[in-house]
Amino acid sequence: MVTIRAIADLRFMRLMLWTGLLGSTLLASNALLAQDEEAEEPPEYSRGGADTCLRCHGDEESAHILEIFEGPHGVMADQRTPFGGTQCEACHGPGDEHAGRVGFGQERPPIPAFGANSRATETEENEICLSCHRGTGTTHRFWEGGTHERQDVGCTDCHSAHVRKDPVTVASTQPEVCFECHVQQRAEVHRAYAHPIRFGEMGCTSCHEPHGSPSEAMLANMNVNQNCYECHAEQRGPYLWEHAPVTEDCTLCHNAHGSNNPALLTRRAPLLCQQCHSRLGHPGVGLTGNDLPSGNASAFLLSGSCTSCHSQVHGSNHPSGATLNR
Repeated sequence: MVTIRAIADLRFMRLMLWTGLLGSTLLASNALLAQDEEAEEPPEYSRGGADTCLRCHGDEESAHILEIFEGPHGVMADQRTPFGGTQCEACHGPGDEHAGRVGFGQERPPIPAFGANSRATETEENEICLSCHRGTGTTHRFWEGGTHERQDVGCTDCHSAHVRKDPVTVASTQPEVCFECHVQQRAEVHRAYAHPIRFGEMGCTSCHEPHGSPSEAMLANMNVNQNCYECHAEQRGPYLWEHAPVTEDCTLCHNAHGSNNPALLTRRAPLLCQQCHSRLGHPGVGLTGNDLPSGNASAFLLSGSCTSCHSQVHGSNHPSGATLNR
């Protein structure tokens, strides 16, 4: 028969067991928290800031690094710049471990970010740049999800921070940076007829927004025509008599990066025109050696081809200009 004392002893044993388990759990939790606190200790910055870095990186082999003091990133009086804060480590990360003493024959620990032996991923390095260059009202608000971001292009793949003037921000040197990847466009801008990109009078950013855009091909404006109208405002219209492909898309007839045909046309007239307009019932043949000047070729095609008569190809405001001939 179970007595009241036996029941009390059993309850006491259960209480002691539960208390012991609870105590063990609390001790284990405290141990884990202590480990986490030790693991989450933030890395330390070097004591001398840029002076520490320049002891090794200010020699003749890396003298170009000193150019940062002549550029926008090295203005110590401006708190928005890296040198207005933690200097080199504002971008490269806390470098006390990297700058510390190492034993003979030992390899120096890598820097946290930016460099051949950087421990940061490209995404993490991009985030360092975006921490200053992101914000409403800037051109970087469409970077996330943009074409370059999806193609794993890093900020340092295009930009140079340790220079007086970043080459990609200057119209005369910018195309060479873009052409490192866009080799087809490099060939096109060197054709017989092209925008003055190779002469330094235009840059790629005259039409494109490299940091992302809601438009096709990262255009600076909402569509191709709006882009072209920034310079070619005389073609904007509106016209009484419109030419359908003109109002639809300029690139239906023109190759914006360059062409071997006059006016950057994708093909020469009448071949270009006959992509849409049938020559049946109208004097018009291809400009080939077999067709001109013999056969049923029209004499009008010997000069300006279709534009000898239809001179207002972009549109006409003349009451009798339905055929774009006046």
